[in-house]
Amino acid sequence: MVSYSNHKDDVLKRLRRIEGQVRGLQRMVEQDTYCIDVLTQVSATTRALQSFALQMLNEHLSCCVRDALAEGGEDANIKIKEAQDAIGRLVRS
Repeated sequence: MVSYSNHKDDVLKRLRRIEGQVRGLQRMVEQDTYCIDVLTQVSATTRALQSFALQMLNEHLSCCVRDALAEGGEDANIKIKEAQDAIGRLVRS
């Protein structure tokens, strides 16, 4: 089971809001909205995605990694490596 299974509807709702922000950007461009206003919305959308990514990372650490560490073995090492790689990708983005 994935860590967000118990509140999947909330996760999907959050993603739909972000999707709405992206569609708003498309409308802004279609309507020739002032560049700075578009950039402001891009910044807000980027922050929303970053916040979502951090939520997913926290879910992974507090459930998947924690459980793997409790069980021990090679799976624990794999989960730690996955988390490290994900953090690296987030920092670079």
